[in-house]
Amino acid sequence: MSTIALLHTTIRGDEKLILQAAGKRNINVKLIDAREEILDPYRYEADFDLVLERCVSTVKGMHATRFYESLGITVVNSSRVASICEDKFLTSLTLFRQKVPTVEFAMVFSLEQAKQAIKLMGGFPVVIKPPLGSWGRLLTKVNDMDALEGVIEHKEVLGSPQQKAFYIQKYIKKPERDIRVFVIAGETICAIYRTSPHWITNTARGGKATNCPVTKELAKIAKQASDAVGGGILAMDIFEMRDGLAINEINHTMEFKNSEAPTGVSISGAIVDYCLKTLKNI
Repeated sequence: MSTIALLHTTIRGDEKLILQAAGKRNINVKLIDAREEILDPYRYEADFDLVLERCVSTVKGMHATRFYESLGITVVNSSRVASICEDKFLTSLTLFRQKVPTVEFAMVFSLEQAKQAIKLMGGFPVVIKPPLGSWGRLLTKVNDMDALEGVIEHKEVLGSPQQKAFYIQKYIKKPERDIRVFVIAGETICAIYRTSPHWITNTARGGKATNCPVTKELAKIAKQASDAVGGGILAMDIFEMRDGLAINEINHTMEFKNSEAPTGVSISGAIVDYCLKTLKNI
C-alpha cells in the first residue's frame, strides 16, 4: 500500500481534517515535521511515495519541496506551482501573460517610481502589499500622497530587503466581500463569499464565510488561472468587478477548515483523492 507523507510545520485544524479524510479511505499517512528534518541527499531514506506539502512556513516548505523533488519524489503542490503562487508579483505577471483577468498592478523600488505608477493607474487609493505574505498581513490601503510617503519611508527604513520591493495594486471597491474559490486540477469544487465591512476580507482577519454558488463564469476564470500557474490544489481570491471577475491572489497551501461547513463540501477529502489520483499516474 502506498504512503503519503504530510509535510508540515504545525498541525492545524486543516491538517487534522486531511488526516481524518485519509483515515476514512484507509490511506497510510506519515507525518513529517519540516523543522525536524535533515535534508541530506546522500543519506536520506524515504519510506513514502508522495509528499503533500502543508507547511505554514513558505521558506521551509519550498526548500523541502525542492529537496524531495530532487530525489524523484512527487510533491503536491510542485515547486513550480509554489514558486509562482508564493510571490504575488510573479502570480500577477503569470496571469497577465496568460491573459487571465487580474487586478491592475505594478512593482516599484522607490517613492518617485511609486508616485508615477499610481498616477498611471488613475490615482489614489491603491493597495501596497509585500510580494511574499499571507493572512492579509502588512497590506496598506493608501489614500493620498502623505500616506504614500509615510508607508514608503517606514518600509525603506525598517523593512527587510523584501519589504523594499513595493508591489502596488489598484484599489478595488468591493461589495463588502470577495470570493475564495477552491480549485483542484482546474476544477472548482466549491467557493465561499468572505464578507466584512473592513476592506480586508480574509477570514483570518474576521471575514465571515458563507457559501458562494459556483457559476460558469467563476469556474471558467478559476480554470484559466489554474492552467496559468500549473494546476494542483489551489485557493483563489477573486474580485467581483464592473466588467466581470478578476483574480486577486492564488494560494498553494490554502487553509480551508472554515469553508467545509458553509459549502457542505469535503475539501479535505478532495485533497486526499487528488493525491491518490496523482499516485496512480506516477
